[in-house]
Formats: sequence, structure tokens, C-alpha cells
Amino acid sequence: MFQILWILLIGLVLGILAKLILPGRQAIPWWLTMLLGAAAALLGNAAAGWIGVRHTGGVDWIRHLLQVGFAVVVVALAAPLWHRSRARR
Repeated sequence: MFQILWILLIGLVLGILAKLILPGRQAIPWWLTMLLGAAAALLGNAAAGWIGVRHTGGVDWIRHLLQVGFAVVVVALAAPLWHRSRARR
């Protein structure tokens, strides 16, 4: 249970960072921001493992940068889709 809460907390932080980095306003709800951030964390971890930098002797800066990068991409792709789906209603 604690691991799920930790994943959601990290997802929220990554999602908020992505929204701050992206220009303009991303009108997506906080829960979607959190879920997209969590998905980006998983993608960043997978990419870090694939290139062999998931576990290092110190702080895993490359893994964290990959997570933030994926969060920016995922939020940038999802925000317009969310807006379009809401505009149709």
C-alpha cells in the first residue's frame, strides 16, 4: 500500500514539474496529472534500465532526467486530447 502511495506522490511531482516546464496552460485535472506523471516515471525507469543507468553508485540523475523528460512529453500529448474530449461535450 505504501508503495502505491509513493508512486502516486512521485507521479504528482513529475506531472507538476512537466506542467511548469511546458509553455502555456495545460487544463488537465490534478488526478490526470498524477497518473501521467506516474506513467512517465515508469517509462523513465524502463528507459534508464535499457541504457544501463537505472542503478548507479550515487544519485541516479540520468534516470530522474529521463522521468522528467517523459513527463513533459506525456503531459504535452495528453493535454490537447483532454481538452478536445471535454470540448465535444
